[in-house]
Amino acid sequence: MARLPNNPLVSELFAAVHGKKTKVDKVKLLKEHIRDDVKALFIWNFDKGISSALPPGEVPYKPNEAPANSGGHTRLVHEWRTLYNYVRGGNDRLPQMKRETMFVQLLESLHAGEADLLMLVKDKELQKKYRITRQVVEEAYPDIVWRDQ
Repeated sequence: MARLPNNPLVSELFAAVHGKKTKVDKVKLLKEHIRDDVKALFIWNFDKGISSALPPGEVPYKPNEAPANSGGHTRLVHEWRTLYNYVRGGNDRLPQMKRETMFVQLLESLHAGEADLLMLVKDKELQKKYRITRQVVEEAYPDIVWRDQ
């Protein structure tokens, strides 16, 4: 597998972890990339105490076709702090229509790979595309505080 860039897109990192054959290799790779955006996505996906404030299923949006690292898209590493708007208890005052509009705008601004990944996380379906388990995440990031424990 090709070496990851210095600051990979989350989708590039998850694809690299997915490509590792052993749990030890997956944990090692995640430990090399300790980032808050990655942790936030894992928490949203794996923590049963956190639920999406968005309707389940596909979201109609126009994917951003800009190539990776071209500057024609935003990145989750910069946008992850806004994810609280899309989970229950994060920003409950936000009107649902506004929340859904903001989510579509976020998806359309992200690189297509990261938008796809965020769609999976929204429905807690990351494992449909990536072979990454909560057990691997817990070992790689022991500092994560899970609500469902």
